[in-house]
Amino acid sequence: MIVYAAQQWIGLKNGDVATFQSLETLFGNTVQALTALVGVAVFIMFVVGGFSFIFAGGDQKKLEKARGTLTSAIIGVVVIVAAYLILLTIKALTGVDVTTFTVPTGGGMVGGN
Repeated sequence: MIVYAAQQWIGLKNGDVATFQSLETLFGNTVQALTALVGVAVFIMFVVGGFSFIFAGGDQKKLEKARGTLTSAIIGVVVIVAAYLILLTIKALTGVDVTTFTVPTGGGMVGGN
């Protein structure tokens, strides 16, 4: 049984009414859940590819299929790490934290008085 601990909801009025500020928590929890799901998927791909490779028994078609699964898993890891490093590079170069989602809070209206 997998237990997922989400962040506490912020931005609730009277403890139960959602506001736009609640989108921060919703987005953060969604990203955490997707990251965990992708990690599990990559792990399963490595396990399946490894077992397929071990139990191929010298059959070239099975070996190629296992090699393809392992290659896809490695490419997936590289793409995920590269995407995160690009986000960190943008943060370092511009000073804008693109790795966190925040809803601006302010009292002014657009084009206000």
